[in-house]
Amino acid sequence: MKRLATVALTALAPISWGSTYAVASELLPPDRPLFTGVMRALPAGLLLTALARTLPKGAWWWKSAVLGTLNIGAFFPLLFLSAYRLPGGVAAVLGSAGPLFVVGLAALVLGERASLRTVLAAVVGAFGVSMVVLRAEAALDLTGVVAGVVSSASMAAGTVMTKRWGRPEGVGPLAMTGWQLTAGGLVIIPVAAFVEGAPPALDGKALLGYGYMMLINTGIAYWLWFRGIGQLGATSVTLLGPLSPLTAAAIGWAALGQALTPVQLAGMAIAFAATVAGQLAAARTPQPFSSAEKNNRNFSMDLTDGRVRR
Repeated sequence: MKRLATVALTALAPISWGSTYAVASELLPPDRPLFTGVMRALPAGLLLTALARTLPKGAWWWKSAVLGTLNIGAFFPLLFLSAYRLPGGVAAVLGSAGPLFVVGLAALVLGERASLRTVLAAVVGAFGVSMVVLRAEAALDLTGVVAGVVSSASMAAGTVMTKRWGRPEGVGPLAMTGWQLTAGGLVIIPVAAFVEGAPPALDGKALLGYGYMMLINTGIAYWLWFRGIGQLGATSVTLLGPLSPLTAAAIGWAALGQALTPVQLAGMAIAFAATVAGQLAAARTPQPFSSAEKNNRNFSMDLTDGRVRR
């Protein structure tokens, strides 16, 4: 039951991310994705760090910068570049390949050997997402494809390294999330200034949208995501990723009046079934200690929350 509760809470993160398109299209200034990335990450990171009242120490300054760059600072701009250069469906399918990157990296870095069921769940999930979002007229752009693949690989590497490094002793997921969001937001600022120029004027609707993106869509969502990585395997967490495009499609139908075809509905059912199957397969697979945990297991037998005591 404890694992089920953790999975359910972690799943709220990709479900929240599925609302990004609707909020951005209905409330935020157009053509400012990088500014939106800064507004999502930096204020949320500073707020969570202030609430945690803990700053990085020693090696955790550069580790937080690396994780923040992989999970936020590089991921957001590359994701937006892919979205601008490709039809939304193609970009979403490239993003749904993230679990396959995590499966490979987790095996190399963490020793998490994925079962055949887990790999099949990742492949079937990506196939189901493609049924939901792809259109016959979709065209490919090399720059957009490369950006989409690298953005998925960046997030996958950040997910695996978040699990690999764990957390310093006495530091909870709130502080770790704050450090990463702050670092990622700072990385995006110069890119946004160079590409988009000065920040746009914001009306009440935009402030409401950015408030939601900062608090719910980013601050709480990433806290749940990183908390889940600490308590579950990296592969198990990333298999929840298809819930994001599925939520986006459901919101588009319910709130924006977008029709869903029988093929899309079938794809949603397939992707959701693959997500559930992936969690069941991951639950049956014993998770080895990471190397950091091996070094510290003699100091504490309580490793159920995946924390690394340093």
